[in-house]
Amino acid sequence: MSPAARKLILPATIIALIVLTVLAAPLLPLADVRAMDIPHRFAGPSGAHWLGQDEFGRDVLARLIWGGQASLFIAVGSALAAAVIGAALGLLGGYFRGVVELLTVRAAEIILCLPPLLLALLVVTILGAGTWPLILALTILYTPNYARVVYAATQQVRGLDFVTAQRAMGTHPLTILVRTILPNVMPPLLVQMSLVIASAMVIESGLSFLGLGVVPPTPSWGLMIRAARSAMEVAPMLLVWPSLALAGTILAFNLLCDRLQSALDPRSITAGGALWLRPRARRATAAAMAAAAADKAPLLEIGELSVAVRELELVRRVSLTVRPGETLALVGESGSGKTLTGLAMTGLLPDALHVTGGKALYARRDGGRIDLAALDEDGIRRLRGDEISMVFQDAAAALNPVLRIGDQVAEAIRAHHALDAATLQNRVVDLLRHVGIPDPERRARAYPHELSGGQRQRAMIAVAIANNPRLLIADEPTTALDPTIQAQILQLFAQLKRDTPEMGMIFVTHDLAVVAEIADRVAVMYAGEVVEEGPVSEIFARPHHPYTAALIASVPEGGSERLVAIPGAVPSPHAMPQGCRFAPRCAHAEARCGESVPEIARPAADRITRCFRWEEVA
Repeated sequence: MSPAARKLILPATIIALIVLTVLAAPLLPLADVRAMDIPHRFAGPSGAHWLGQDEFGRDVLARLIWGGQASLFIAVGSALAAAVIGAALGLLGGYFRGVVELLTVRAAEIILCLPPLLLALLVVTILGAGTWPLILALTILYTPNYARVVYAATQQVRGLDFVTAQRAMGTHPLTILVRTILPNVMPPLLVQMSLVIASAMVIESGLSFLGLGVVPPTPSWGLMIRAARSAMEVAPMLLVWPSLALAGTILAFNLLCDRLQSALDPRSITAGGALWLRPRARRATAAAMAAAAADKAPLLEIGELSVAVRELELVRRVSLTVRPGETLALVGESGSGKTLTGLAMTGLLPDALHVTGGKALYARRDGGRIDLAALDEDGIRRLRGDEISMVFQDAAAALNPVLRIGDQVAEAIRAHHALDAATLQNRVVDLLRHVGIPDPERRARAYPHELSGGQRQRAMIAVAIANNPRLLIADEPTTALDPTIQAQILQLFAQLKRDTPEMGMIFVTHDLAVVAEIADRVAVMYAGEVVEEGPVSEIFARPHHPYTAALIASVPEGGSERLVAIPGAVPSPHAMPQGCRFAPRCAHAEARCGESVPEIARPAADRITRCFRWEEVA
């Protein structure tokens, strides 16, 4: 169970106990909520009346539990009704735009111009007091909130590839809305519902307190607070019990809302900040420790690798090592040289770029070692797609739009192995099933535009692993996907690691939470250089470079009021600083940082850093 899911247990348990208690009221041995005992009015707690008796001698505990039924029924009923109507308006307006948006979302927003309590008072005054008029009033009040939330989420989802693919297939718009878009906007919708339930309970109590809500003698928490107000001096506890019930329930729903947002947040794996990263990183490093204990020879050993365009260096003296079964993450902002380093390993650098120095020794299946940086096109082509594969960021652009998915997987196999047609077809179907594509036989006959964005990325992974590569390079494979699918793709990569323990992986990303989830070691790159490298757990727990520390600090952390940003931007290759490349943005910079380039320091046997003041940073 994930940390976010564990945090849901407490508020969910409290709410479940409250709901079960009020629903079980008919089955509990409670006194009649309408039975009056005037001689014993305001009596204190006793064996027959655990919480005492009210101004008419009625049992307070019974009225508290039965009153919860009315309060929760009104709050949940109005929240559900508003969710259905508001979600429909938001989906229609966000998908069709134009006049439909004007008639749905914009029309609903007119209601937001009115003060909430005043609007509810107006509706209840016109329709009269009671449970159903109150539910109607709250439904009208909260519908625009749902509409705006769903509208914004629909706007984000409608432009994604999987929605475009559905439209290209000729799917009816209503089917797209219900089956494709609605599931993707459910997380913010559920969070909004928990907020609305808590808010509706406050409004209901306020209206009942004013005599415009639940009609006596039906109990509700708002009515109990209203009645206890006139007897505060005589029996103050009559006000305490319903107030505690109301406040406790509202707090539980608010807590559930916060935890639910963390669990369902599209970026939930990044929501825990550095404190969350460290325990996950410790688990992620277990594979690296096992590999080190086995003392495996390096699968890939990069030394002093440089990439340039003409005389302009874009990647400078990068040295990295990847062992079998190990995942090395390359992390840094855009422009740090992460992708260029990966492309250099596969000979896929753009024509204007070339390797100007260094080596990249790769251990082949036959036991030989070869320098990838020195291979010509024919030499690297024999390895590419067979022993070394790459998963690209944008599967929609990487897959051929005029070839079926199965044909593209089969083409990757035929490029290196000769198989008969039946064996090849079975292999293709097995690969698509292995990467989690449903109904692989039918999907193998589909074109890329007929698959969702997540399925296209899975198909791209199937192409990459078709020949059981020893080295897999993944270039930000989850960035172009919606966050729900991102988590599934990360799980797929984790499964690949377990299924192929001898395969090494280079995972290019800018997301530190992804690093904590999947990597064993991490190399932090900045302006074309590796500024720090080491085991994930140690890097996150004790960074030795200011840039690494700043990246970790910039991860959003639950409860923090403001995000920590790194000032400035990655320098252009045309205007690199004279000394340390990070010095203009560094809070620890001193005079020598701007004058001379720091050499690589080794704080530990398995760690390196490029900083003069690494001991102070740690």
